[in-house]
Amino acid sequence: MNATLPTTREIRLAARPVGEPRPEDFALAHAPLSALSDGQVLVRNTWMSVDPYMRGRMDDIPSPVLPPFAIGAPLEGSAVGEVVASRAPGVPVGATVAHFLGWREHAVLDAEAATVVDTALAPAQAYLGPLGTTGLTAYIALTEIAPVRDGDVVFVSAAAGAVGSVAGQLARRFGASRVIGSAGGPEKVKKVVSDFGFDAAVDHRAGPIAAQLAAVAPDGIDVYLDHVGGEHLEAAIGALRVNGRAALIGAISGYNATEPVPGPSNLIDAVSKRLSLRGMQVGDHLHRFGEFIGLAAPLLADGSLHTEQTVVEGLDEAPAALLGVLRGANVGKMLVRLRG
Repeated sequence: MNATLPTTREIRLAARPVGEPRPEDFALAHAPLSALSDGQVLVRNTWMSVDPYMRGRMDDIPSPVLPPFAIGAPLEGSAVGEVVASRAPGVPVGATVAHFLGWREHAVLDAEAATVVDTALAPAQAYLGPLGTTGLTAYIALTEIAPVRDGDVVFVSAAAGAVGSVAGQLARRFGASRVIGSAGGPEKVKKVVSDFGFDAAVDHRAGPIAAQLAAVAPDGIDVYLDHVGGEHLEAAIGALRVNGRAALIGAISGYNATEPVPGPSNLIDAVSKRLSLRGMQVGDHLHRFGEFIGLAAPLLADGSLHTEQTVVEGLDEAPAALLGVLRGANVGKMLVRLRG
């Protein structure tokens, strides 16, 4: 193998960012490919995902979920690609697999760390978005973490993003009477309603969220999916009715903060209104992938589930894609298409 493909390209963490990451915090490097051992495969990555949680892994802060990225080592994340060499009987050459060694053009990995995906069911890149952990996050949030009940009013932050755009559509299918989203800017707000089927949307750049939410949900909300934290979470706590439920998925508004981020000033409302505010990590629920794909794949195939992607071309542009996600530049899933 090494005689024909001795190296690959990868993006490494060059420095830990202070505040918003800069392009110089990343480095493009060539790396040798090791020979395959028994039970391993070589994958030529064709698509990779960039996601907001990756910003947290750039800091040297211990986490019970995923360790920090190491300086001088390649970043990691979800990817799909074609198996071009295999020493694993169950994963043949030519198979398309999903795995977690993104941020590089080729990956050598144990076959048990690769999942063969069905590209006859959906395009390969769908397994990074609506049929990947993105879609699974929305599904688990609405069925287990903050379950939707018939007649509920549901509020979804970052509603034009990868998880939010799917969540709003699933909430309706699960019985919500009204689905409200938040997004940044008039174009995204319009798309949330016209393309993703929300009943209403608020523009977090146009003014205080609490006042806008009160205007579109004057009687309050029952379920909130939080990707943003900060002002959004405070407004949602204020709007949630008695026994309301919130799934705390992310807090992107504070990811680049250099000082501790204050919590909601109205947290006492969670006591008086008997609210359930529950955090989630999608990695705890991977065993439900089969159940979720059984639901979502037919909806995706017949167009009932509308999804969009923002595609950046080439590994070289992966850092810019991540910076774009952190700034809200994407509609739907942000993906990097790899060449080579």
